[in-house]
Amino acid sequence: MRLFIAIELPAEVKKLLTGLRTAIPGANWVPPEQLHLTLAFLGEVDEATCALLAEKLAGIVAPGFTLQFSSSGCFPDRRRPRVIWAGLSPSPLLTGLAELVGRAVRSCGIVQEERPFSPHITLARIRQPAGREAGAFLEQHRQLELPPVNVREFILFQSLLTREGAIHTPLGQFPLCG
Repeated sequence: MRLFIAIELPAEVKKLLTGLRTAIPGANWVPPEQLHLTLAFLGEVDEATCALLAEKLAGIVAPGFTLQFSSSGCFPDRRRPRVIWAGLSPSPLLTGLAELVGRAVRSCGIVQEERPFSPHITLARIRQPAGREAGAFLEQHRQLELPPVNVREFILFQSLLTREGAIHTPLGQFPLCG
């Protein structure tokens, strides 16, 4: 099973993020139902490890918190954008949750990327050079004025890749305190 752990966004916020779309050559915009904040991407995991992971995730004790959108950005850089994203203001509680999730994942023997956690919502993936158009998008959305998101749980998802795109199915929901 191909798995990831994420925070789901409310439908209202997904609709607002989808409304930011513009014409960028080669951009594949993320469908609204797939917009989320990834805490950890796990890749392929067998069923036994998935069950162990669900137990570990259920044991996480962390407070709820609020996400605040701040800006747009891209990876790897503005000259060669490959991913356009909506950024979030720094949040120690979000970073703490990501660290706890990372520990649970590693305790199950699942290898994680070494990159530091960078909280963002992927909006589009770009297949061909489109620096000028992507730059215009980033300039237009330098500041994002979207409603805050109250986070009260995180979710373990299975991602099934099909010809029509990925299908994300929740396997477990894990509440936060407070």
